[in-house]
Amino acid sequence: MKPLRVGVVGVGHLGQHHARILASLPNVELVAVADSRPEQAQAVAAKVGTRAVDDYRELIDQVDAVSVAVPTVLHREVAGAFLSRGIAAMVEKPLAGSLAEAEQLVALSRSTGAVLQVGHIERFNPALSVLQDAPIRPRYLTAERLSIYTFRSTDIGVVFDLMIHDIDIVLSLISAPVRSVAAVGASLFGDHEDVANARIEFEDGTVANLTASRASEAATRKMRIWGAEGYVSLDFAAKQATVVRPSDAFLAGQLDLEGVDLSQAAEIKEHLFGKVLRVDKVQTTGREPLALELEDFVAAVRGDSRPRVSGEDALRAVRVADQILRSLDAHRWDGDNASVAPLSHASEAASVLRGPHALRLNKSTAVRKHFER
Repeated sequence: MKPLRVGVVGVGHLGQHHARILASLPNVELVAVADSRPEQAQAVAAKVGTRAVDDYRELIDQVDAVSVAVPTVLHREVAGAFLSRGIAAMVEKPLAGSLAEAEQLVALSRSTGAVLQVGHIERFNPALSVLQDAPIRPRYLTAERLSIYTFRSTDIGVVFDLMIHDIDIVLSLISAPVRSVAAVGASLFGDHEDVANARIEFEDGTVANLTASRASEAATRKMRIWGAEGYVSLDFAAKQATVVRPSDAFLAGQLDLEGVDLSQAAEIKEHLFGKVLRVDKVQTTGREPLALELEDFVAAVRGDSRPRVSGEDALRAVRVADQILRSLDAHRWDGDNASVAPLSHASEAASVLRGPHALRLNKSTAVRKHFER
């Protein structure tokens, strides 16, 4: 089999791992890595045994596929340059920094036939696979994705940075169209929202309540799913799951409490979550999700399969994220008489509650360059 020639554009915090994995895949030739910081490109290239270039455009005539891990505001420019030439692109999430740019990338992929895959890596988290063995039709979902402020991805807010993961997962589980979106947010460190909560209602009545924060003291990545068939709690960080389902007797309308001392809470709990309800705790195992994701991309480029997260899939998530931002912009806090015009997500600040000491890190060129992804 002829080796697939690939390149990586952007080898910072995430991109260097793309280079590491692609360099190790069989029948894949990592032609070069590109980064606007020559010293960074050269350091990563030396580690993975390839060459470094300063300008990503040098790769266009040299590769069959590219992995793009540059800051979000550059996704349209960089990925678009390859897609327009019919070169497959794997783009880190989110697909783009705005709905218009995301639509343009998908349109380019369609017009040239080039594979477009997006790095929604939680789709490859083994905890999510528990749902295959415990099929539950989601009716109500909640998600918490909390992080400390890392000083990365300051070109976007927490909705496009973190919540987009859970939006994508929810949309992969629910086929019904979105009926309505309501959201609120708060800005603490920059021009964009750092904390956000969104309630998404679907046409079939399903409701998803998503919370994301990059201003938290501790990190959390959890999702809870309720349905008529039972309940599932997913811990993406620990790769664990808890599945709770009604027993056959309970489904048959039997609730035997004989011998249970109802004055003892511990005894009630033991009976409820043992005989009335079945509780299964699952510790999942598996390979590095990013490796699985990049292998999926390579297979899709070779025509062996469809990308697990295609450009169209990611565009759906961006559309919902855009609705969330519009709802967040439209919200007004009681007593807040400040006149703030709604602005596009990719430009300036969203209309969110601002902390009294909110920093404006996005306007700091030094900070932006230092923490480029």
